[in-house]
Amino acid sequence: MKSKYETFDRSRLLIKPLGERQHDMHLDYVLGLDDSAPGFAHPQLPEIARRIVQAKAKGAARILMMGAHVLKAGMSRYIIDLLERGFISHLALNGAGAIHDYELARIGATTESVARYIRSGEFGLWRETGDLNEIICEAAELSLGLGENVGRRIEASDFPYKHLSVFATAYRLSIPATVHVGIGYDIIHEHPNCAGEALGAASYRDFLIFTRTVEGLEGGIMLNFGSAIMGPEVYLKALSMARNVAHQEGRVLRHFTTAVFDLVPIQGDIHRELPKSDPGYYFRPHKTILVRTVADGGESFYLCGDHRATVPALRRALLELT
Repeated sequence: MKSKYETFDRSRLLIKPLGERQHDMHLDYVLGLDDSAPGFAHPQLPEIARRIVQAKAKGAARILMMGAHVLKAGMSRYIIDLLERGFISHLALNGAGAIHDYELARIGATTESVARYIRSGEFGLWRETGDLNEIICEAAELSLGLGENVGRRIEASDFPYKHLSVFATAYRLSIPATVHVGIGYDIIHEHPNCAGEALGAASYRDFLIFTRTVEGLEGGIMLNFGSAIMGPEVYLKALSMARNVAHQEGRVLRHFTTAVFDLVPIQGDIHRELPKSDPGYYFRPHKTILVRTVADGGESFYLCGDHRATVPALRRALLELT
């Protein structure tokens, strides 16, 4: 049956090389492990670190979900270090996270000015970034996860800055790094070589890989850094699926820790939902990660601060315990 509606003809687009783009983030902004980081202290940070170490000792899941801004904040080396030390057993990002990681590994810069390029219709239409669509198609053809193939291809590449890729590191260490996309959310969806069926297949496989990790969350910990929608929503559905199976098998999936690190101040008790009349009710990390999913045996923490400060602070707390 033919659709009643016309679609946009992507063959009309002008795609430019990344060399012509001005970047807002360059290699020198990626914080080194020995560089001075902004100060951050929180009384509950040592306890969160202790629970990560405890979960590692048990072999329970240590999940890090994060928005792309964590990478834009220059935290790649810190995430890589946490992966290499075994503090993280699963890394989950949105589509923008894969894009920034890929661009940084390939050219040592990322992030374009939306305000600048949206005026001329150039925003997102950069040739090399569009190569990610070919990697995604390949992932679907090989029955690999989207994040898995991004990491595999970066690791096998001659990109000059691939040592800064969290995806390549995860692939090398055989740690799942999954990408959870929404169609139309990311700049690579603008490109003529974007195949929706491949994008859906590869990212859905990542969702199932993520859900398999969530099955091991009993006694573990789930960290969410700066993901206001992807993190809470993907985690919520995965947890429901994992609990459905656990219930049938006579197991429980209740005793675990969640911790949210974000920039949004939460008023009142973080362990209680706000009324629907309060705009804060719609901040998903609060009601989903801090309240609803830990209501029957889990515990949650909230730390408000800039990622450029909180990520290094968490790493310091972990190193003090090991």
